[in-house]
Amino acid sequence: MNKKLLGVIDATTYYDNLKDLTTHRSLAALPFAGRYRLIDFVLSSMVHSNIQSVAIFPKYHYRSLMDHLGSGKNWGLDRKRDGLFFFPSPNLDTPSAGIGSFTHFAANLDYLYKSTQEYAIIANCYTIFNMDFQPVLQRHLDMGCDITEVCQNGQSLDMYLIKTSLLIELIETRNQTGYTCMKDVVNSLAPYTICTYEYLGLAYKIDSIPAYYQTSLKILHPYILDKLFIQTQPIFTKVKDEPPTRYQKGAVIKNAMVANGSIINGTVENSIISRGVKIGKGTVIRNSIIMQKCQIGENCVIDSAILDKDVKVESGTVMNGTAKKPLVIRKGTVQGALMNS
Repeated sequence: MNKKLLGVIDATTYYDNLKDLTTHRSLAALPFAGRYRLIDFVLSSMVHSNIQSVAIFPKYHYRSLMDHLGSGKNWGLDRKRDGLFFFPSPNLDTPSAGIGSFTHFAANLDYLYKSTQEYAIIANCYTIFNMDFQPVLQRHLDMGCDITEVCQNGQSLDMYLIKTSLLIELIETRNQTGYTCMKDVVNSLAPYTICTYEYLGLAYKIDSIPAYYQTSLKILHPYILDKLFIQTQPIFTKVKDEPPTRYQKGAVIKNAMVANGSIINGTVENSIISRGVKIGKGTVIRNSIIMQKCQIGENCVIDSAILDKDVKVESGTVMNGTAKKPLVIRKGTVQGALMNS
């Protein structure tokens, strides 16, 4: 049974209220927890479920996503048979119908025709979780289901298990049935047996700035961290060879997650620091997310903020947001004390 599943990741989703973080990258490539991207969680879950063929369907700004995943080597998907596949949307101006767009799939039907896996798991790219899909398949078979929808607390997680042949049929007959995506089929009165699988683990949808911010800080809690980053089911990501972070004399770190390659002179509390970040003397960072290669000068105060990659903060700058409305600084911008006065 371990080789029956085909992995399909829909990476076309765009949320307007995340645009400050996704103007130059797809949602799937959004950094998370200092060294990961959102897609790492669903992709790692598929790999741990013995899925050996994964198709990714991106749409907007997917260059950074392709650069992150490469050949799939870090996930063990660089193989001669099956492996990792990219199928960008040929219709960039067409709005996404929902997870599992049949129009997008139709442009790449050859992949499904050639697949040897009898069943397919169709998943979104924006849920933080660590899941084994094999029990979903087992329940699907035991219950004689046509489609199984994965839920948590009765709410859909936008993940669906379906027989590959039925998926092909739905795609080919979409113009006659009017179904545009998997949700249409599940919510309709279609003559199919629709089942649900209640997922009991942790799962967080990243569909807004507050959701991204609050979920990021949640993983600083040891219980959440242990439930999400399971030792026997690690979350894989792109490997970068960087030196350990250097903590200079006088640096203070409290309840923080710090990636490699950084240089810290100031104070970091309840925050996430990504790779290659530089923090100057006298600077205090609280309740914040600092992404890769940000440079923060001396005697700054940053509270409840999200700094995207390559942001430069000049010395003496004060930046404050709130837990409900964190301050977001876009990629590559410069923030100075005079600008904020």
